[in-house]
Amino acid sequence: MGVFARIATLLKSNLNDLISRAEDPEKMLNQVIVEMSNQLIEAKKGVAGAIAMEKTLLKQADAEAAKSAEWERRAMMAIRAKDDALAKEALTRKKEHEGHATAMREQWAKQKKQVDQIKLALRVLNNKIEEAKRKKHILIARVRQAEARKKIQDTLAGLSNASAFETFQRMEDKVLQQEGEADAAAELAEE
Repeated sequence: MGVFARIATLLKSNLNDLISRAEDPEKMLNQVIVEMSNQLIEAKKGVAGAIAMEKTLLKQADAEAAKSAEWERRAMMAIRAKDDALAKEALTRKKEHEGHATAMREQWAKQKKQVDQIKLALRVLNNKIEEAKRKKHILIARVRQAEARKKIQDTLAGLSNASAFETFQRMEDKVLQQEGEADAAAELAEE
């Protein structure tokens, strides 16, 4: 490993350490929730587009079926009028529209199946976001509790510092000495 690679690795590790220490769990969790919510909005837009396509395909299939039925009606009228050429042409057109309707229905069925799947995926994503929001509140409470415990421990550690107790003992000894001197002065004054 070259010198520059080692320096780069050292810089990266120091930078990662700084980032880790600078990360505020509450801010990070809030940002994650915002990003997840934005993803949900985009997913909803995608689902809406897929639903619109499904509905369009169904309308097109219905329109083709209606055209097929209309051409069938025309063929029957041509048969009654004993116009075989017109009846044959109408039946050909009926068959074309019937084929289009069948193809559209197949596309619609595939699209509907996909829409159902992505609707389910959207519900799962929404549930995960709601679960993340609940977990966020719990994690923030735990972080605050841990910070409070750490402050208490730091305070207790400061109190248990030997030099603080030594100072306290010296002051107690000084007070005892002053009390002794005062008692001695009072005793001398009585004599």
